[in-house]
Parts: sequence; C-alpha cells; structure tokens
Amino acid sequence: MFTGIIQTVGKVIHQEPLGGDLRIQIDASGLGLAGASLGDSIAVNGVCLTAIAIDGEAFTADVSNETLSLTSLGDLAAGSSVNLEKALTPATPLGGHLVSGHVDGLGKVVRRYPEGRSERFEFEVPTELARYIAAKGSVCIDGVSLTVNKVEGCVFDVNIVPHTQTHTIIGGYQAGTKVNLEVDVIARYLERLLLAGDAPDALLERLQASGFLGRNA
Repeated sequence: MFTGIIQTVGKVIHQEPLGGDLRIQIDASGLGLAGASLGDSIAVNGVCLTAIAIDGEAFTADVSNETLSLTSLGDLAAGSSVNLEKALTPATPLGGHLVSGHVDGLGKVVRRYPEGRSERFEFEVPTELARYIAAKGSVCIDGVSLTVNKVEGCVFDVNIVPHTQTHTIIGGYQAGTKVNLEVDVIARYLERLLLAGDAPDALLERLQASGFLGRNA
C-alpha cells in the first residue's frame, strides 16, 4: 500500500523488452534506497513494482504484460521522469489516501489552465471508471493522491498547487498526456458488496439516485 504522496521524481536509466514484457531500471536518487531490500514494493507513476535488483541509488523491476496493457509504463524511455513512492509502513503518515498501486486504467489530460498560483487540470476517464469518481472524493493520478473538484460525465477536474507541480511530473502535463488512474479502493469494494445483494434496498436506491450505481444494479 501507498499514500499517494510522492517522495521524489526519478528518471528511467534503461528499459529492455524481454519476451513481450519489460525490464526497467530507474535512478531513484532522493528516494532513500539504503534500507531497501530485494522484493520491496515501489510505486512508479502509481504502479506498484517489485524491486528485483538494487544498485546504489537505482533499482530494477519487471513490468508484466498485464501492467503494460493497463498503464503508461510501456511509453517510458531512457530519460523519462517518473513519480516514486516507497510502500508505507505502520509509522508512515497517511497524508494522502490509501493507494494500492493497482492501476485501473488510463486517463487523458483534456486541458489545463491557470487558477491563481495553481493550475486546474481536466481529465477524461474511461466510461467504465467514471462512476467511481465523485466530487470531493479521492483519486490517484500517476501515483499522486488528489481531491476531485467537479465531475461532468467522464471528465473531472482537480486543482494542482505549486508544490505538487514542481515536486511531481504533473507540472509537465499537456493536453493529450496519458496518465495512470487508480480510483478510490473504498468505492470499488463498496460497489462489489452492494452488487452482491447484501445492502438494504433503501441504500441501493439512494446510491442509484446519486449516480453511484446503474439503474439495473
């Protein structure tokens, strides 16, 4: 598990296709790998990867076909910047929200525009994921825990403060940029429980009326 609070921005050193999947080496200077061990989980642009080798301030991980099909990691090249976060521990402050590192799919930047000293970003998400995005709820974009401001259909927007712009890769986003999207894990499990038929009819009706469930749920 992770918090969605990016600890440093790393750079891809090398990536190598291997039999259809990918092996990637990342310079993680600033992440603090001195106490890291083989097998540790590290989130790369919001994707939970397992360190299979650690060499000083760099680590190597394998990326499966499944992960390549659901994320933007296959588009990375030597020199690409990536958001990095080590897995949380019982002593880690939960400054963002609980993030699994299991990406649900790809979103896309629609546009960005200034709002005071911040930037407002609009993202388009796949139709099947839009129902999990709620105003003032949490969403994870490329590993960054963010609060949703507004939702209209398959488009939602967030406000990005200057600190986040300069300490993550979000500052480099432009219209058309693909992003890894993880919806709130609570929303996913709540829907699963509700669709299993264990919820009172009144609760189902209220969730349907609010747009959280389809009318045929």
